[in-house]
Amino acid sequence: MTETTGGVAEAELPRARAGDHEAFRRLVGPLQRELHAHCYRMLGSVHDAEDALQDALLRAWRNIDRFEGRSSVRAWLYRIATNTCLDTIARRGRRALPVDIGPALDRAAVGDQPLTDVAWLGPYPDSGIAEGPAAPHARYEQRESVELAFVAALQHLPGNQRAALMLFEVLGYSAKEVADTLDTTPASVNSALQRARAVVRELQPEQSQQQTLRALGDTRLRELVTAYASALERGDTDTLVSLLTADATWSMPPLPSWYRGTEAVTDFLLRLPLRQRWRHLPVTANGQQAVACYLWDEEAGAFVGRIIDVLTLRDDRIAAVTAFIDESLFPRFDLPASLPPDHPTWA
Repeated sequence: MTETTGGVAEAELPRARAGDHEAFRRLVGPLQRELHAHCYRMLGSVHDAEDALQDALLRAWRNIDRFEGRSSVRAWLYRIATNTCLDTIARRGRRALPVDIGPALDRAAVGDQPLTDVAWLGPYPDSGIAEGPAAPHARYEQRESVELAFVAALQHLPGNQRAALMLFEVLGYSAKEVADTLDTTPASVNSALQRARAVVRELQPEQSQQQTLRALGDTRLRELVTAYASALERGDTDTLVSLLTADATWSMPPLPSWYRGTEAVTDFLLRLPLRQRWRHLPVTANGQQAVACYLWDEEAGAFVGRIIDVLTLRDDRIAAVTAFIDESLFPRFDLPASLPPDHPTWA
């Protein structure tokens, strides 16, 4: 694995080993964003990723004096972060989306209540993730590896298979490097990879969102997202449904109910979201098009951030809307908590 901070490591590593915490921070600082993304891929939650990264950095600081330099600092930190994530997976298990919980509904579930005993998959603010692969031999692009379908598929893998797939096919490790990171053998790694690939291949669509976005182009993407947000704000059911594929799904974690197909989605839209006042801001999440949704709050006298809709596209239509209901996500996406009552409509 290539060391991307060699100059920093050469200058700061001796000071960090000697107990200089500021030197340690300068040493690990350039790598924190990519380590955070790695933790998210493993855990499926930005909240868990933050906790795992902080735990991993604390472990690294406590053991920096024992780092012998036989690998790069980057590889050493990935080893610690990966094993920290494996500890979390062992305690908590996998995260889910509503499609994992039960069948789609034919009619709107008015009064649907959040399931608080389910660990839900969450969206990821991808603004700092680079384009292209992380290494020449990586199979997945960096942005492909945070797409919702990919991260959701990973949740169906045991921790060791998830880690092996991440290290080998996203980070471009060799089988031996993966084995060293996971304290196992190359033969075990290859076996884990074979099983993991079969599961992910079964659960993923044929075309990644990155491929779809490139095929559509920026102009069509802007038109599609603008039409989507504008239709929601106008309460225009016909336009909104025309933007969806015939088999489109709509889900809203942590609510368990979800809908598939034009008739069920239309019934849901008419009975619930299109009866309310909305304003929207553009955002990206999981390498995909997304919209931050602000609901009118009479008491606050403002549009308050409630939901982040992540759009999964197929050809030039929306194949899935995953509406994450979580106000705490807004600061993580650098979004304002509210919008004024005179905030313009999206047009």
